[in-house]
Amino acid sequence: MPRFDAIELLRTTYLRGPSIWTYRPVLEVWLALGELERYPSHTIPGFNERLTAWLPDLVEHHCGVGERGGFIERLHEGTWMGHVLEHVIIELLNLAGLPVGFGQTRETSTSGTYRMVFRCPEEAVARVALAQGHALIMAAINDDAFDLKSAVQAIKTSIDERYLGPSTACIVDAAQERRVPQVRLNDGNLVQLGYGAAQRRIWTAETDETSAIAEGIAQDKDLTKRLLAAAGVPVPEGVIVANADEAWEAAQDIGLPVTVKPSDGNHARGVTLELYKEKNIRAAFALAEKEGSEVIVERFIEGTEHRLLVVGGKVVAACRGEQVNVTGDGVRTLSELVDELNRDPRRGVEEECPLELLDLQLPNIQLELARQEVTADTVVPAGRKVLLQRNGNMAIDCTDELHPDVAYHATLAAKVVGLDIAGMDMILKDIARPMHEQGGAILEVNAGPGLLMHLKPSSGAPRPVGQAIVEHLFPGSGEPGSRAGRIPLVGIAGARGGAFIARLVGWLLQLSGKLTGIACSEGMYIAGRRTQKIDTANWAGAHRLLTNRLAQAAVIQTTARSILGEGLAYDRCQVGIVTDMDGWEQLADHDVRESAQMARVLRTQIDVVLEGGVGVLNADIAQVAELAPLCDGEVLLYALAADNPLVASHRATGDGRAVFVRAGQVWLATGAQERPLGTLAALQPAGGAAPDTAALLAAIAGAWAMGIAPDLIGAGVKTFDYHI
Repeated sequence: MPRFDAIELLRTTYLRGPSIWTYRPVLEVWLALGELERYPSHTIPGFNERLTAWLPDLVEHHCGVGERGGFIERLHEGTWMGHVLEHVIIELLNLAGLPVGFGQTRETSTSGTYRMVFRCPEEAVARVALAQGHALIMAAINDDAFDLKSAVQAIKTSIDERYLGPSTACIVDAAQERRVPQVRLNDGNLVQLGYGAAQRRIWTAETDETSAIAEGIAQDKDLTKRLLAAAGVPVPEGVIVANADEAWEAAQDIGLPVTVKPSDGNHARGVTLELYKEKNIRAAFALAEKEGSEVIVERFIEGTEHRLLVVGGKVVAACRGEQVNVTGDGVRTLSELVDELNRDPRRGVEEECPLELLDLQLPNIQLELARQEVTADTVVPAGRKVLLQRNGNMAIDCTDELHPDVAYHATLAAKVVGLDIAGMDMILKDIARPMHEQGGAILEVNAGPGLLMHLKPSSGAPRPVGQAIVEHLFPGSGEPGSRAGRIPLVGIAGARGGAFIARLVGWLLQLSGKLTGIACSEGMYIAGRRTQKIDTANWAGAHRLLTNRLAQAAVIQTTARSILGEGLAYDRCQVGIVTDMDGWEQLADHDVRESAQMARVLRTQIDVVLEGGVGVLNADIAQVAELAPLCDGEVLLYALAADNPLVASHRATGDGRAVFVRAGQVWLATGAQERPLGTLAALQPAGGAAPDTAALLAAIAGAWAMGIAPDLIGAGVKTFDYHI
């Protein structure tokens, strides 16, 4: 067999929203097989065996066969390398911990050139996966060595760098389950949930309701304790000290043992517990001083550390910490025992690991070891336990054991500080008993608490904390038919009169009482004022509009080219309008070669209409009207003549709505019922005539589909000045 040249990657395009392929973001890759076009998978000796040896889980890919082993069957029957590359990339993403199931490969009108897509929520990750998949398939074709572990690690690294952290991701996933739209606002964890005026924002476990004042209070541990104590919440007695001498004096006044910690630290850094000796207290002061602006010495509370998550005034999850110990065997050193402990798969540096790796050189561990008079090189006697960490190891879910009195104090503390989402650090002997009965106390109130401990406890049930936060932000979002986070949104696709339609529908929405934003080819408009003069009938323009908190409603014009090259900027819309199938002649670079192919492109606008929404279609163009069965909501037709056969059959269903012209007058019909809106001569914008009658009818139909009263539509059209 010859040695094959690499499959040529002609171009890659990240489609960030609904497209001709799917509703979700995908990477579209144009590739040329070259001489490999003559060699399907079963014709290259050893190829299938090498591929499945590297990626044995390809057997789980159903492919077009529809059952387990379907793709393997296709491999042995013979399939082309573009299709194989699709599945290789998907499997690499799966191995890297990013579950992906969607991909497609289709030949273009040019023989040997294919369009291959696969789903991936982050563009940078998708491109790394493409590069690694491309390298792997060429190694399998040419019988070269390939380092699979390094390939998977490269993708994992990209995921760690680009993907949302676990706390943010669980909230976003919960929002997605409830069909609340999401918009990532930066490369970090700032995410917008919802559109326009209906949006809420999160940053990890902080929301736009998280007060900066409350966060500042939570960071000041001494102030927090004083406020909690004033409200009757049990807290440990403590004082701020300026130096090690004062720390030792305070410890004696409070009574040994004590805890020494920074006044404004977090993640248990700089905290040392149960200190009896002067030398240890002085060392603990030095450690705490590095981690905060001031140092607190407080009474040590006997018990186990617990973390309670309070969301919107309710405790939604609780977990218990566990001390980290190693038990000696009389043979191995402490360092060797810790190395074994670090091999626990739950420990790691990645964000998804609920437990951190143990480092004996960390100052807090060094202090703990000094207190026990052992070092890393000590051979620990058989049976002796060495304590490594007392706190920061929240891993055992205990939500179901929570006593109402403990929950009450936790929610009270969150209210006192002023946090809508708070992580409550409590010392308790038993979470199932009242606080005062066991001498429990609240140690800290944390803003932006980590959620991983509740999502991946080492024992006990994971808790749906993401759902709780989404329900807090969008009450009732879990109910059937909820449109939480959504504003009325009209999408317009086609080449005829799009800007006029968008602006007139936006004008009518504005008159109906909604502050309306418009993104169209003539610019960006908010509340009737043009804020940008550039073409915004594209993904970027729509994105800017949907992130604008002023917009109570949105009208967005798009084009076939934008759908093909970017995808829609919104996931769903209340009303989708398709005017025509024109413009295919300018889309040869997207392999659109004839008018019939436009239906696959512009159906995207109808595919995203919400159930309970309305698809508005031009019945004078059969190819447009044929999109009707694809609409999840109602269909409303418009036509230049009342006797249009498609309009007649649509009305014959009994409740089909239509807008049409008869005897020079515009009519609105629902089944057999009709009402006149006005004459065409009268229904003209104040600033001059509409571009054409079809565009006027489309705008009227779109406004009617949005529930605007006919009388307001008639009056509004006459007051619209298209030339402003």
